[in-house]
Amino acid sequence: MRRKSNLTGYLFILPALLVIAVFRFLPIVQAIRMSFYRWGIAGPLQYIGLKNFSRLFIDPKFYQSLGNTFWYVILVVPITLVLSILFAQLLNKSIKGRSIYRTIYYLPAVTSIVAISVVWKWIFDADRGILNAIFNFIGIEGLKWFNDPRGLFELLLSPAGLALKGFFAGPSLALCALIIMSIWHNVGYCIIIVLAGLQNIPEQYYEAARIDGAGSNKIFWSITIPLLSPTIFFLFITQSIIAFNTFTPVYVMTQPPGGPLGSTSLLIFYLYEQSFRLWNLGYANAIAFVVFMIVFGLAQIQKKFFEKRVHYA
Repeated sequence: MRRKSNLTGYLFILPALLVIAVFRFLPIVQAIRMSFYRWGIAGPLQYIGLKNFSRLFIDPKFYQSLGNTFWYVILVVPITLVLSILFAQLLNKSIKGRSIYRTIYYLPAVTSIVAISVVWKWIFDADRGILNAIFNFIGIEGLKWFNDPRGLFELLLSPAGLALKGFFAGPSLALCALIIMSIWHNVGYCIIIVLAGLQNIPEQYYEAARIDGAGSNKIFWSITIPLLSPTIFFLFITQSIIAFNTFTPVYVMTQPPGGPLGSTSLLIFYLYEQSFRLWNLGYANAIAFVVFMIVFGLAQIQKKFFEKRVHYA
């Protein structure tokens, strides 16, 4: 009887499993297989073993894209989560026009990323952008933004005589513009998820804490954050994966795509360049596999480090 029941369950999920196998697992297996070949736009496939992977270790553009992606993820994800928690706390209160504010904050999340990128490209325009116009109005010299490949730390510390180069110079000013836009775009979605988490926290915990004389800060750090930790854990992993897969803003906002001297080239954009501009399809598949391993490894590290710190009500 139990075996028959299990078979019935497997039959129900079989259509979904077939779709996943055909459109997910098979392409992944094929991509891994193709990473062992020299595969261009013309000519036969040529098996080259691990040469595509060994090429990664001596490719300076790959390392530059990896460094850019590191700065992008390490800045976008934490800042987005912190702002989401703060705004969600405010939007969870009984304030006039709360529904309108929630809608306004969520609008960027449902707006086309291409349209958003075009608007922010104009905002950061060095000559006609509204941001530099505001800077000039208040007496601050406008920045070149997408035309400046210098690192943020290099710009800040150069007056003190510290010359930082390469990865240690920090994200370029052009990449900082992408980071600002991405935070603005992602924060609306995260606010909705955090709001759902806040509303699942039993009100009795807050009432008991107030009776014991706990202040707002104590309540926030001792009740809200621990009971919100499953939501924060979920967003931390998903937003990290999303950040690693960023492509559209790089392609739309920076000219040439990838920014000056490759200062905004992220891993997925570099993968696109190798596959659809240079037609090094085998090498692009090797990059895709390495990116997958990096994201998978980071997700496992995050899970191991944060899962023990997650508290459920």
